[in-house]
Formats: sequence, C-alpha cells, structure tokens
Amino acid sequence: MRQNRTPILLIIGCLALAGAFLYLFYVQPQAGIGAPQPIPFSHRLHAGVKRIACQFCHSYVGRSRHPGIPPVEKCLFCHQYIIARHPQILKEHRYFDTGTPTPWRKVNYLPEHVLFNHQRHIRKQIACRQCHGKIEAMDRIAGKRFKMGFCIKCHKRKGANVGCWLACHS
Repeated sequence: MRQNRTPILLIIGCLALAGAFLYLFYVQPQAGIGAPQPIPFSHRLHAGVKRIACQFCHSYVGRSRHPGIPPVEKCLFCHQYIIARHPQILKEHRYFDTGTPTPWRKVNYLPEHVLFNHQRHIRKQIACRQCHGKIEAMDRIAGKRFKMGFCIKCHKRKGANVGCWLACHS
C-alpha cells in the first residue's frame, strides 16, 4: 500500500520557510539596519519622541574617547517607574538582578588602528547626527562601517586637522 507523502513534504517545506524567515529577520541583520538587540530599544522613541539627549544615556561621550554603552542602571533610572511591568523592562530587571550587563550588540565599526575621540568632537559641538545620521528617526540603528574617506571629507569641510598621527592614528 502506497502512502501519500504530500502532508509530510508540506510540513517540512513550511518549517524550512519559517526557519529562513527567522534567520533573515531575527538572526541576520536586515540590509541597512543594525544587529537585533537583546532588548528592542527604540532611538526614535527615546531620542525623537521623548527628546532625551544622546549624552543622557551615552554619558561618557563628553569626557572619554568612547561614548559608553548605557549600563542597565541607566535604563532602570526611568523604567523603574515608566512601563515598569512591560515584558522587555522585566527582562532588563533580570539583567540587573543577576548583575549581568545587557549584551548589547555593536552596530558601528571603526578599523582597530583608528583612535576616534568622541570627546573632541562633542567639545567642538559636532552633533551626533553628523556621523550617526538621524538617530531620532530610527527604531533600530542602521549599522555603519566608518572609513577614512568619510572622516577626511568632514575634516576638510570644517578645516580640521587631517594629519594622520595628530588626528586619528595616535
């Protein structure tokens, strides 16, 4: 007696399509959009709608070479009271309660030999959006691979130093 394999093949096909969908939209970053984050943070909501300054969360940006990834305590400063029972905020509480840093995924990349100094740029009143784009309009930040040409064009436009060892490679 011959069995009909159509239902089994249909199920296998659906599972394969579901797996491909999950990979493309949740594991593999979408074209022009940065890596999915452990907590879906919206810069559009926080920096755009709520108008929270970049430096509030990235508090080291004005006094360090690095902007600093916000620690879990910074998120809970507000979310201890605002939508405190939301599932994603409860997830943030679990990171805090276990002493685990939120495993944010890097979205902007510089070559290892470049020593970009955020502090210098903030002091010169260079707006974050000049390099990072309109963050306040993005839910998930579009990742960027910064290359020397991008920086050189800006430095020339602003009459800033373009000496290799004095500017970026020191």
